[in-house]
Amino acid sequence: MKSICIFLGANPGNDPKYPQAARNMGRELAQRGLTTVYGGSRTGLMGILAESALEAGGKVIGVIPESLYKIEIAHTDLTELHVADSMHERKALMAELSDGFIAMPGGIGTMDEIFEIFTWAQLGFHSKPCGLLNVDGYYDKLLSFLDGVVEEGFLKDMHREKLLTAETPDLLIESFATYEPPSGSKWVEKVDVTQRKQQ
Repeated sequence: MKSICIFLGANPGNDPKYPQAARNMGRELAQRGLTTVYGGSRTGLMGILAESALEAGGKVIGVIPESLYKIEIAHTDLTELHVADSMHERKALMAELSDGFIAMPGGIGTMDEIFEIFTWAQLGFHSKPCGLLNVDGYYDKLLSFLDGVVEEGFLKDMHREKLLTAETPDLLIESFATYEPPSGSKWVEKVDVTQRKQQ
């Protein structure tokens, strides 16, 4: 594993525990020699993550859609910054560049990103680990909801169990190292991306 994609908020949240978790994640990735892939913004938890990883000597790749380049204030001091034509291309490129995916606290955009990439894993489009950094129980209600989805017959246990969770970056990243995709699935190595631009 060489790189991990982090989905997280473009806002800092209302509690200092969230910025601290972003700092911890950035440092942890850098110290382990893992490249951070994220949404390319300088604002909120996204900016804190990137700055923390860079300050710790890590590599950081940002991917931001052109429509949000100015709105989210793109981070132009990264190792690499890719400007995508659309949100779909953004997510596909982030998937191609990453060996695993973690959602930290965030809003609807973060939910969209982790659920799409988790769906791709369920469908066999990739075999990479997906996880939630459950900072101080942030994702407890979501996890309970997913357990209910299993009980109602809309999600298989084997897929639910592959959404890894931990409360600290080190434990979650370590769980990625022993991850094994469901057997019997047809996996592909990556999601193809076309017409991407780099800045």
